Amino acid sequence: MRRRMWGPAALLALLATVVPVASAEAAVPMASAEAAPGVRAEPLPLERLFDNRAVSDDARPGAADFDGSGGSLSAQDLTAAGWTPGRSLSVDGARLTWPRTAPGEPDNVTADGQSVRLRGRGDALAFLVAGTGGKAQGTGTVRYQDGSHSTYRLTAPDWRSGPLATKSVALPHINTPDGQLAEKARLYVVTVPVVRGRAVASVELPRDNGPDLHVFALSVRPTTEGWTGSWSASTAGYAAVGPWTDRTVRLVVHTSTGGPRVRIRLENTFATTPVRIGSATVAVQDAGAGARGEPVAMSFRGAAGTEIPAGAQAFSDPLDFDVPADTNLLVSFHLPGTVTAAPLHSQAIQRSYVSGPGDHAADGSSSAYTSTITTWPLLTGVDVGGGPGSVVLLGDSITDGVRSTQDANRRWPNVLARRLLNQSVVPRYGVLNQGISANRVVTDRYPGDGVSTDTGGVSALHRLDRDVLAQTSVRTVVVFQGVNDVRWGASAEQVIAGLREIAERARARGLRVVGATIAPCRGESLCTASADAERVAVNAYIRDSGGDFDAVLDFDAVLRDPAEPARMLPAYDSGDHLHPGDAGLAAIAESVDLRVLGA
Repeated sequence: MRRRMWGPAALLALLATVVPVASAEAAVPMASAEAAPGVRAEPLPLERLFDNRAVSDDARPGAADFDGSGGSLSAQDLTAAGWTPGRSLSVDGARLTWPRTAPGEPDNVTADGQSVRLRGRGDALAFLVAGTGGKAQGTGTVRYQDGSHSTYRLTAPDWRSGPLATKSVALPHINTPDGQLAEKARLYVVTVPVVRGRAVASVELPRDNGPDLHVFALSVRPTTEGWTGSWSASTAGYAAVGPWTDRTVRLVVHTSTGGPRVRIRLENTFATTPVRIGSATVAVQDAGAGARGEPVAMSFRGAAGTEIPAGAQAFSDPLDFDVPADTNLLVSFHLPGTVTAAPLHSQAIQRSYVSGPGDHAADGSSSAYTSTITTWPLLTGVDVGGGPGSVVLLGDSITDGVRSTQDANRRWPNVLARRLLNQSVVPRYGVLNQGISANRVVTDRYPGDGVSTDTGGVSALHRLDRDVLAQTSVRTVVVFQGVNDVRWGASAEQVIAGLREIAERARARGLRVVGATIAPCRGESLCTASADAERVAVNAYIRDSGGDFDAVLDFDAVLRDPAEPARMLPAYDSGDHLHPGDAGLAAIAESVDLRVLGA
């Protein structure tokens, strides 16, 4: 049974809740039947509506009751994850504040139509939520300062049984009056679209229609005006590294477009503990770990370093630095503590470097960098000032560049970026490579939690918000996935349903969506005749999707052998019959009609 605490402010908000209307057009709100005649409460800050206690001290677990059965989150576990009271957290491009309350005090709202004061312009609302009693969902309303409104559908996975692949943080225990359980508690950041360009005035939470939907924090995710994504990499898993203690990591990344300013994005995705960054620099690569000129120091909210809580991200401050297009950069950061595991991109197809002991981020010389790695830990983005925005390529190992020449930047996204730089038909977009080797559309390879040797990532559906919708100034997404699904037994119907959902969710955020057909792979051990039949069926859907995609790229037609269409043309085959080599990757990129990327 729900145990809800009603303070005076919460009661007043309940009595004057506005009834949501279905239309997205401007409308005059109607007072609910519960409102007193002539009385309508103003929207209140979320914290003034808190009516539930979710967090307890381990020594006093009975002081909170999150789920109506005495269960609660451990304050000590939250602190260990870096989620301390009043802490500002950046997740998927949104900034949210963990409630500034002590254990045992009200710290969240049980959604039931309350009107929340909120200001801002952006592309989405971000909710820090969890359900109790099962997956909770409902429809709410966004009201804009010009008098218009729109509706949204919010789903909060259950705090004990929801998917780990989409959680923002998992805590190792659940507190109960009878003792602590060694069971994971989950919290989620969920985003829903708003009307771009309109200033938000307030948000009405979904009304109670089943399992309780709890809201801890709410914000408008701003659009990234003035920035273009130049380089990115998807977090493919959480794997053992080093261990590194007092080491500096120097990562080599290749820009697509350039600009006069730079910022980087570091992410502690899938982690359970914070990671400390002591300092960070950026430089143009000379050779190996050597910089061309002095590396330039970066800052984080004015400080030399930062601590990134579990599941969160950190952007560096804007830095005046001339970033050349189509060039290798050195992004260096010092890890003063001990790091034994980290979120990383496993198939960098690029050598990067780790120093001996000490902070060597500012070193222009390569002498301190005594070992190499072929992954990209923690770093997920490099943005440049200005520019027209970015194109995201959502894919698997072919997009990742597996079997291309190491250190040569011959992935098909690199070739596409160079084509964009050397033309004037469409804007010179940044190109963001969000390919993950072994990734699938509908099934997670990496389970989404814990240290694992599997770095195939969570499914495209589960990483869509982080890897596409939250990317810097994204305008268009190209979806080139599905071969791993059919190779591992997924039906065409399952893959098509996943692709259709990706297209629907991306278009709801205003993105242009381009579908790409799945390449042939006969001759590879898992590319059986039955798998190929499913591939052919998926490709038939992509070519004639009934409007699900704004445009189609037929990579199957580009790569296949005309004499045996289920196989890759030998000249394009890297030798494993699944991955194109350099020539095949170039053929993919050269086949793209740049006009499909948008004007």
